[in-house]
Amino acid sequence: MAGVAAAAAAAWEFHLPLTPTDLRRDDGRGGYVVQKVMSARELPPALTAFRTAFRARGALAVLQHFDSLYSLLHHFQAVETAVREDGLELMMQVVSHHSKELPAILGGTGLSQADRTAHLNTLKMNCYLLTGLVDAFETESSSSALLEVDPSGKNKKNRTKISGSLWEEEREPLLRLLTQLLQLDLRQLWGGLVVEEDFVSLVTGSCYRILENSSIGLQKYRATREAVTHLLTAALIHYNHMFSATLKITQMLHHFEHVATVFAQAVSLWATEYGLKSLVGELLREIGQKHQQDLARDASGVKGYAVFITELAEQIPALVLSHISVLLHHLDGESYMMRNAILAAMAEVLVQVLNGDQLEEAARGTRDQFLNMLQAHVCDVHSFVRSRVLQLFTRIVQCKALPLTQFQSVVSLAVGRLKDKSVIVVKNAIQLLAAFLSNNPFSCKLSCTDLTEPLNKEVQKLQEMRAHDRSTAAPAIAPEEEWEAMLPEVRAATQQLFEPSQEGEEEELEVEETVESTLEKIIGLLRKLNYRSAARITQKALCRFQGKEPFSGPAEESKEVAILGVLKRIYTGSCLGENSGDPPRDKTEEVVLEEQCQTEMVKQKMLVQYLQDAYNFSAKITEALSLISKMMYENCVSVVQEAIAFFVTVSKFGVPQALLGVRRMLPLIWSKDPAIKEAVLNAYRQLYLNPSGDSERARAQGLVHSLSLIMVDASLGTIQCLEEIISEFVEKDEIKPAVIQLLWEQFTEKSQCSLLERRAAVMLLGMMARRKPEIIGSNLDVLVTVGLSEKLCEDYRLAQEVCNAISRLACSPKPALGKNSAPFRLPQNHMLFDCLSETVSKGFGQPSAHWIPFMEAAVMLIYQLAEGAEEICAHILQVCSQQALDKLQEADRQKADPGVSPSRVSDDASSLPTFLLVHLVSLVGQVALQQVAYLEVSVSAELRRRRILREEKTKKRSGSSVKRQRPQSMGKETTMEEELGLVGASADDTEAELIRSICETELLDEKHLFSAFVPLVLKICSNPGLYSDSSLSAAAALSLGKFCMIRTERQYRDLSYCLTLLPLSDRGLHKLQDNFDCFADKLQDPTIYGYFQTVLARFRRAGGKPETKALAEELEQKLSACHNRGLDSAETCQEGSRTPVPEPAKQKPPGSSCHQPLSTANRNEDFVTPQSRSLRNQKRGKKRPPPKKAVVAFSSDENSSEDELSAELREEETPTKTTPITRSSARRLR
Repeated sequence: MAGVAAAAAAAWEFHLPLTPTDLRRDDGRGGYVVQKVMSARELPPALTAFRTAFRARGALAVLQHFDSLYSLLHHFQAVETAVREDGLELMMQVVSHHSKELPAILGGTGLSQADRTAHLNTLKMNCYLLTGLVDAFETESSSSALLEVDPSGKNKKNRTKISGSLWEEEREPLLRLLTQLLQLDLRQLWGGLVVEEDFVSLVTGSCYRILENSSIGLQKYRATREAVTHLLTAALIHYNHMFSATLKITQMLHHFEHVATVFAQAVSLWATEYGLKSLVGELLREIGQKHQQDLARDASGVKGYAVFITELAEQIPALVLSHISVLLHHLDGESYMMRNAILAAMAEVLVQVLNGDQLEEAARGTRDQFLNMLQAHVCDVHSFVRSRVLQLFTRIVQCKALPLTQFQSVVSLAVGRLKDKSVIVVKNAIQLLAAFLSNNPFSCKLSCTDLTEPLNKEVQKLQEMRAHDRSTAAPAIAPEEEWEAMLPEVRAATQQLFEPSQEGEEEELEVEETVESTLEKIIGLLRKLNYRSAARITQKALCRFQGKEPFSGPAEESKEVAILGVLKRIYTGSCLGENSGDPPRDKTEEVVLEEQCQTEMVKQKMLVQYLQDAYNFSAKITEALSLISKMMYENCVSVVQEAIAFFVTVSKFGVPQALLGVRRMLPLIWSKDPAIKEAVLNAYRQLYLNPSGDSERARAQGLVHSLSLIMVDASLGTIQCLEEIISEFVEKDEIKPAVIQLLWEQFTEKSQCSLLERRAAVMLLGMMARRKPEIIGSNLDVLVTVGLSEKLCEDYRLAQEVCNAISRLACSPKPALGKNSAPFRLPQNHMLFDCLSETVSKGFGQPSAHWIPFMEAAVMLIYQLAEGAEEICAHILQVCSQQALDKLQEADRQKADPGVSPSRVSDDASSLPTFLLVHLVSLVGQVALQQVAYLEVSVSAELRRRRILREEKTKKRSGSSVKRQRPQSMGKETTMEEELGLVGASADDTEAELIRSICETELLDEKHLFSAFVPLVLKICSNPGLYSDSSLSAAAALSLGKFCMIRTERQYRDLSYCLTLLPLSDRGLHKLQDNFDCFADKLQDPTIYGYFQTVLARFRRAGGKPETKALAEELEQKLSACHNRGLDSAETCQEGSRTPVPEPAKQKPPGSSCHQPLSTANRNEDFVTPQSRSLRNQKRGKKRPPPKKAVVAFSSDENSSEDELSAELREEETPTKTTPITRSSARRLR
């Protein structure tokens, strides 16, 4: 049967068609024609018949059953999946069986023409059918992949079924089968000739079709990619597929960018493993011949070329270097992606090939050319190219492939790109500078200050070496040649010796006692060009030292010849060697010495150049620091992160300016962006939490020392930022116990340290106690006894930091919701408050610039932690005021004498030291402010806590039966109040009103301690001429502002009075006019109106421009109108000044309250407003006689009357016993 099939196949030949329909038409060449295209229903039995025939006749069965498989390809989309997979499995069995038979058939000698034709047709048919199935399955796979990326969720089950077919499993075995087939010597089937090119293209086309699948680059298809590569390798080696492969690869790179990586790996394999290096050049040449206009228009096609060039250069850079010239013209094209690819290829060549010091001259030239091209494109017109080049330079620097001669130029370019408008360029410029720092060849410390001294020293040494070299190189001319040059002048001078006119000079020159001294004298005269004197001495020496060298010679010589001969021997040095007995210097020794000098000179030049390069590099980095530090607050998060990372790198190289950048990044810890906050934490974690050291103790010392340096001369904001960072570290347990132990040792002086380090230790402990208060709480006694001891009273800054650290005990986290725990308080007799009281009192009488900050911290701490804080502070006020009175009495006793009147003593403002008044008013103001804060914060919170506790107890006692007995309306009202959240609001308002009423009516009452100090503060503020010290005026003004926090009725008066203390300019007058609405309704008060009149009077006395005077007059008219006309004339005033003025209330005496009046809209008789609690309190207060208040008269700065001096603190006005600042015990809070 096989013979019959072979004979039948010999009658026709199977021609590979261009399209499937060509097989159904007879082209007249005797080729095979499909007889019938079966329907989809007929295919299953037809495949069964083909399988039966295959088992009987082998692979040649396809000659009779080709139409069945052709019909399957024709109806591929219509048939069921099982039929498709059955056909694929059958064809793989047929091709596998045929590939196993062919070696024996082709190796035999009795292969007839008919059998050869039959097997050739069988091979073509089988491969045509198999590759057709490959194309069909790949088309279906691609369409299913497109369905999977469809955003709609329909037909999900169907998509899963299609993607789970057998094709992905059979793809790799099929490719191996085709590879095995191509590895056979198939040329015999074509009569020993070249295999038909269409057949090779048919088989390799399946490979390219598989690679068109966009998912082929996934890791799970790695084996498939390798199978494709091996199949194409067989075609390239055995069937001369290089030209076709070049065209096909170029086309696919243009249309499918995902194949760039696959082809780059394949081409690298073919070039290195199989010697197909020419393919690299062909591919690069094809890409290089692409028109630049086409590349600029088609960005998607360029991307495939760019990725292919870049990855090919990474894998085989040497081969790319050999053919990169065909691509260089694209650097001038418009496609930025092509420029990036070529520049990336250059960078890879520089890193992997043109790297090192052993390069030949040609290679160095190529390297420098590539580097120059890269530097030129740092300023490319496209930001992506500039960014990419900076990335490439970063890689070059990290791989240490940048020559030292190029360092300065590239660093300068990177610093220049820090001003680029593109964010991505700036980001990569920072990364490049960081890479330069991390891989710099100079030193681990890059400080211009540290490098200046060694550079100057080595430069001076080089100059000295050059000067010495010039001096030693001066006698480069041989002595004999020099003698011949000077011989005519020497002969002329010698001849003058024998002239009569020269005889008078014989006695002027004398011969030395010895030959050696005479020789030295003659040599000196010759070098000074004094030839006549040298000849004269030589003439005399010939007479005196006859027979002695070098003054010996033939007797028959004339005197002139003898003198010239002696001078020649002396000058050329021949006689010196003979006279001294030293052997002449060997020329070889001179050459060696000269070479050594030249070698030392070269080394010194290299050293100077090295130091100069290091200095220039450090200067550029310093310049970059100022630019990068400004980028920490850019809007781009990535730039901020790079800037932070850069300063971390710079800090490791000892650049002094790096500390400024490290401090500058501190406020970023408050950034709302979590990435920036984490970057700051990581930066400080790298800089300080990982110090170098062999032991835990050494690392702790390094950490403490570094953190202490940051706090030196740091501002309050910097310290607060650092506290936030340290608290984050403490919360994550990143601060080791050894660090805390070392801080306590430094504070207690168990570890030797400076005073600044002790202060920093206390500050760090306080920062850590923010998240872990037990750090301070467990060592409270140590802090008190050491930090507030008697010997440390002079260092108030340390005591202040101790108070701040202890205050962390009151800053514990808020209690959880539903828990009303009592606040942490210490008893009034605790040693802490005794030490604070004693330290404040003792320092009160000593002049110190740091006592006031310590006092403020101490008073704040007392109010935060003490039970009965008002009593403690009242005692401190009494003690300090008594010290002031004692000083005043002592001064008065010293000045009281019969020649001085009592009024003179009382009028003398210098009778009390200024610092005492400053301390006193500062202490009073701080206590007043903390008292108000204590009432509004601590007392208010305690009232609320106790109210909540009472409400909870009430709810527990009241049962459900009580609730049922309530009226229905009451229940609904309560429910409505609960829904609106008004249940606790009214109680909170009541408590707040109670606290406010205490501040308004009682704190400044004459029965309380503050009332004794208010006149003193007002006296100092109202008499700047009498109390001219600036610090005293500032302290009094600040204390006055703090008193204003207590009672609102005095705020407007005091603020208006402060205007009289300030110089009023034209601009200030305009500001008063513009903000007239803010104080128009307060002009009803005569005191406030008087202060404004004082301000305008001072302005008129000072003079000014006419238009400014007109403005002042207009303002004065408006002030007078609003003050005099009252509510009845409010509308008229408003029309004239366009300023809404509310109606004034009834005229009150100057000492009464001055609240803002109600608006006219609330005067409707039909609208009745219930009386507020404050109004009821005021009515109840009328039953009591009003307390007498001191009336303070304000005058000019030049004059002070006895009434004004009466506001001074007198002894009888000072309380003699401790009085609580709040209400008395009989009127405690109810």
